[in-house]
Amino acid sequence: MNSDTAANISRVNARIATAAEGAGRPPGDITLIAVSKTHPAAAVAAAFEAGLRDFGENRVQEAASKIGALRAQSVTPRWHLVGHLQRNKVAVALDLFDILHSVDSERLAEAISAQATRPVRILIEVNVSGEVSKFGVPLDEVSGFAERTGGLPNIELIGLMTVAPQVDDPEDVRSVFRTLRRLRDAVGLRELSMGMTDDFEVAVEEGSTLVRVGRAIFGARAG
Repeated sequence: MNSDTAANISRVNARIATAAEGAGRPPGDITLIAVSKTHPAAAVAAAFEAGLRDFGENRVQEAASKIGALRAQSVTPRWHLVGHLQRNKVAVALDLFDILHSVDSERLAEAISAQATRPVRILIEVNVSGEVSKFGVPLDEVSGFAERTGGLPNIELIGLMTVAPQVDDPEDVRSVFRTLRRLRDAVGLRELSMGMTDDFEVAVEEGSTLVRVGRAIFGARAG
């Protein structure tokens, strides 16, 4: 086992626990997703050996070879797609991933529904900040989107996801996380996928149930 990876995981879990307890939440309510983008299969295997069971990838093509290599080693965690999904990659994604965090259009949801052979857990990606550079459903369209998408065959809509703006002080994006939590509550869903290496503690304080952490576990991106 890579001792640095194990130590990093321990530190991140401790920070999650502190943030959760400070907000009056059980730390067990939060799932840590190790985002292994650009890092090799060996890094995932080391984190899996250290006890992590949830991993995220941003790109279907990169994930395919990595997940295949890990399956051959009987390393079979829960895989989360946390990056943008193109409709022409849906069939491959359904074979690789257990949960899709970034469903951002009805056409994509319909493609997933049409090609799935089992119930697929999805989250709606929401563009809370309104940044034109980001994917996601606008805030005022989420409720109707959720109602229509949740009724599709083979779709299990479990929550909402967002990517907060990059800022120097994570307090500056607290309102983004709070807005998504209130929207999640209004829609009546369970999961909130929000928070990354630079801001996951604030996200946990505001109700995140799925935090997506890469650099704090694996170090700087490998490419």
